[in-house]
Amino acid sequence: MADVTKNVSEVKMAEGGNDAELLKEKANTYFKEKDYDNAIKYYSEALEVNPTNAVYYSNRSLAYLRTECYGYALADATKALEIDKNYIKGYYRRATSNMALGKFKAALKDYETVVKVRPNDKDARMKYQECNKIVKQKAFERAIASDEIKKSVVDSLDIESMTIEDDYEGPQLEDGKVTLKFMKEMMDWFKAQKKLHRKCAYQILVQVKDVLSKLPSLVEITLKEKEKITICGDTHGQYYDLLNIFQLNGLPSETNPYLFNGDFVDRGSFSLEVILTLFGFKLLYPDNFFLLRGNHETDNMNQMYGFEGEVKAKYTAQMFQLFSEVFQWLPLAQCINSKVLVMHGGLFSEDGVTLDDLRKIDRNRQPPDSGPMCDLLWSDPQPQNGRSVSKRGVSCQFGPDVTERFLEQNKLDFIVRSHEVKAEGYEVTHSGKCITVFSAPNYCDQMGNKGAYIHLRGSDLKPEFHQFTAVPHPNVKPMAYANSLMQMGMM
Repeated sequence: MADVTKNVSEVKMAEGGNDAELLKEKANTYFKEKDYDNAIKYYSEALEVNPTNAVYYSNRSLAYLRTECYGYALADATKALEIDKNYIKGYYRRATSNMALGKFKAALKDYETVVKVRPNDKDARMKYQECNKIVKQKAFERAIASDEIKKSVVDSLDIESMTIEDDYEGPQLEDGKVTLKFMKEMMDWFKAQKKLHRKCAYQILVQVKDVLSKLPSLVEITLKEKEKITICGDTHGQYYDLLNIFQLNGLPSETNPYLFNGDFVDRGSFSLEVILTLFGFKLLYPDNFFLLRGNHETDNMNQMYGFEGEVKAKYTAQMFQLFSEVFQWLPLAQCINSKVLVMHGGLFSEDGVTLDDLRKIDRNRQPPDSGPMCDLLWSDPQPQNGRSVSKRGVSCQFGPDVTERFLEQNKLDFIVRSHEVKAEGYEVTHSGKCITVFSAPNYCDQMGNKGAYIHLRGSDLKPEFHQFTAVPHPNVKPMAYANSLMQMGMM
């Protein structure tokens, strides 16, 4: 009888294994079609049937990486290695997750393991060497920072002595100033994939740094009854989609104000064109054109996701350092009519944060790993009450009750944030009190999402959503300038 019971049990296990494999294959198909949400769903179902399969965790980890859920990706890779410490792809996945989170030392340890097991693997050795170089560079930068007060790039620039060659036919600032004529010419110049003269780029950066450094960390504006503002979410280096926004909604002006809510750069390979255009409009209309910092206006993200590489390829390392300085002065939040708060990420890991706390944030730095500044750039809403560990591995996820308490304490109506791809370009959650807007359609040329922007009018502050689809762009792939460590392979 015991043998019969054992045989039945083995058959059930075999059937369960087959079911899990079918689910995994279904997930793989969705993954290849770049439908990562469904891939995650079916990998999860496979794990419910067979929770001891390292491959399923590793595959789901990669799907989480593609959806920028780095915290979940790290947890899955770690689980895969707990099940099978010899599973090499698990080390790859965990290293990639840690790289995405800027945890370079932890990533280096895993790459080192891979190289020891596979000494002839060229890809593994390349990744190990690249990661090792970053770790050493970071250590060197820390040593320099502690030795002396860091000097601004501006102090070492002599812009006046930079000559504009006779054969340069592109736009130039007029008497050193940005004008509407210059902006229109620059946008057309960029559209034709031509490079702005370095003198003009430096002029814009130095001037915008001066403008931004005089702003508070929390910008507060008042819309009159008949005035409206357009709020845009992430643009991520998708320059041709930015031009489309201006085509659909009109160029920025004193009567057509805009607020761009962070993540202007990285991933898309026209980030320089996007950011110089946005900075130019900030100089042209300083009181009617607003920019907030995103989690990608930071050194770690720029190093991994393309902006640093793009600036170095098109200009110099020195210019990237100046961009880094400018990004640190971008405000962190904006309050409209004392009723609507806009930030890139979301609300806070702890209750009790007030608008006054936001005003007091010393923002001229790389963001810390925790606290209100980190949360403003990184947190995400969740449907259930309370807070939970972030899917990104940074900050937290906050529920409707957290939103309700924050709004009540600060006498606000709702928040607007960005930071997440949404299929329709926007999403309304938390009973209408938490709105997400994302303005990079067909994100990374693969997500198939719409983009959106929001109109808010002074009369009622009722959000009006406007959707748009991606427009064609030159054949330059996203992530063209990204760190080679972020070029993730398949299964």
